[in-house]
Amino acid sequence: MFMPIEPFASGRLPVGDGHEIYWETSGNPDGKPALFLHGGPGAGMGPGYRRRFDPRMYLIVGFEQRGCGRSVPLAQAHSDALSVNTTAHLIADIEALRAHLGIGQWLVNGVSWGTTLALAYAQSHPRAVSELVLMATTLTNPAAVEWITETVGQLFPVEWEAFRAASGAQPGQRLVDAYYELLTAPDEQVRARAVRAWMAWEDAHVSLGAKSVPAERDPMWCQVFATLVVHYWKHAAFLPPSALLDGVRLLQGIPAVLIQGKLDVSGPSAMAWNLHKSWPGSRFVLIDDEGHGGPKMVQAMMDTIADFAGHR
Repeated sequence: MFMPIEPFASGRLPVGDGHEIYWETSGNPDGKPALFLHGGPGAGMGPGYRRRFDPRMYLIVGFEQRGCGRSVPLAQAHSDALSVNTTAHLIADIEALRAHLGIGQWLVNGVSWGTTLALAYAQSHPRAVSELVLMATTLTNPAAVEWITETVGQLFPVEWEAFRAASGAQPGQRLVDAYYELLTAPDEQVRARAVRAWMAWEDAHVSLGAKSVPAERDPMWCQVFATLVVHYWKHAAFLPPSALLDGVRLLQGIPAVLIQGKLDVSGPSAMAWNLHKSWPGSRFVLIDDEGHGGPKMVQAMMDTIADFAGHR
């Protein structure tokens, strides 16, 4: 990875509905623009993403999506802010940031949930996207949500039983719906227990072939993360079920690389593979011994970003 660098500019951009998104730029002000879209939803971004881009070649842009990180207000259980936190709002925020920075086109790099957002954004604004680099692809459609909250429990039966029990789900009720009720409940202790149970399940299903998850996290970060993940998963990213696959036709001519871990049980490789098969000109890279992220996947992503550096 490249040496650590600090942003040369940053701020909060008002985007309407009482929201302000934190943004930062680093690298070469005159370089090729590249946008990083973080995962979660609600994970925010650390400084590490900057090190994946050659700072001599790229103008590196990062921002924290509505409701998380250094953006305000943070997602809260009883806030009207959740009603104006949808994929359509995030797409509009990206366009507002692009206009604010005076950027015509940019490479878009998404990781995990960031791949869902990258695809939705690129299909809405294909002329603004020069290339797409996606790692650990997920489509956040109903099938993906059912897999990650229900079906994949067959691989982690002990952890899933605890996850199901903590949800208090009624017969026939989806676990994601049960957790939404808990995480938006008026009782703070109910919400706190739900956050702990949700985070334990997250740690379980990303553990295979991926780096270990820190045992201690900031409680507010966990609350924001769990609230936004469940909010978006409950509503299947606020998109029609086949929208992202159907919308591939809008991306013809945009160079794209999809990097996937063979051991990824959170977002199985078939998601990226099926996307690739319907996307002429895209490239599929499979890493045999990694899961939902890992050093080889990051290296493949960096190599791809380096290859695109000369495209203007």
